[in-house]
Amino acid sequence: MSTVWDSVQLARHAKRPLFMDYVNQLFTEFDELHGDRAFADDKAILGGLARFDGQPVMVIGQHRGRSTRERIAHNFGMANPEGYRKVIRLVKMAERFNIPVMTFVDTQGAYPGIGAEERGQAQAIAESIAVFSSLKVPVIVTIIGEGGSGGALAIGVGDKVNMLQNSIYSVISPEGCASILWKTAEKAQDASEALKLNAINLYQMGLIDAVIEEGEGAHVQPQPVMNALKALITEQLDEIKDLDPQKRCELRYEKLKSFNSEVMLPA
Repeated sequence: MSTVWDSVQLARHAKRPLFMDYVNQLFTEFDELHGDRAFADDKAILGGLARFDGQPVMVIGQHRGRSTRERIAHNFGMANPEGYRKVIRLVKMAERFNIPVMTFVDTQGAYPGIGAEERGQAQAIAESIAVFSSLKVPVIVTIIGEGGSGGALAIGVGDKVNMLQNSIYSVISPEGCASILWKTAEKAQDASEALKLNAINLYQMGLIDAVIEEGEGAHVQPQPVMNALKALITEQLDEIKDLDPQKRCELRYEKLKSFNSEVMLPA
């Protein structure tokens, strides 16, 4: 029987499919858009226009990279504030042209460097959450690996929130939690169990809408996982696209606000 810690290890697996793998499999005509029009183009978050079964969509996700060179180039998927400001620019563009937004979460968290803090990291994350909560177009979120803290939530507010079976989603990493509670990261396995950060637990608590089964892991047989995710997103988009935009926005906001009331943290 798999444990929560097993999910943590699989979510971090070096061969696990990354954001651009999903873009190449699920979408066509992806045209990447760059920059926040203020400071720089953050490669930790990629986004642009694409087609999903022929329909125009805005696709955004954190890309960690696979080789050492690529991981450094993408800052291991940990975005600076300009990354989140790029996201805000792209989703506002999507709203202007009335096209759905699809985001893919895979990050340890937002980059905690001094420069990021000086350029307004917390403000950028908060603004992104606020913008997503009020978008009038459909928003579908899928957590494909790690969903760490505000860095993940900044693109994680949606009408539908999905998780791959072995992905994780939490306010803090198991190592960070263990370091605070037990003063040692060696208790990370115990912390992961207490945080209940895997897909099954979060689904049972009502924090996500669907779990995509992976079998032994998405890195072992990625194509069935991709196919299942595409079918799920197609079904969800059909379900929400015809809702009144204001009603859809209100439901999304109420869903976000309910998180605190629905979760009972362990003592």
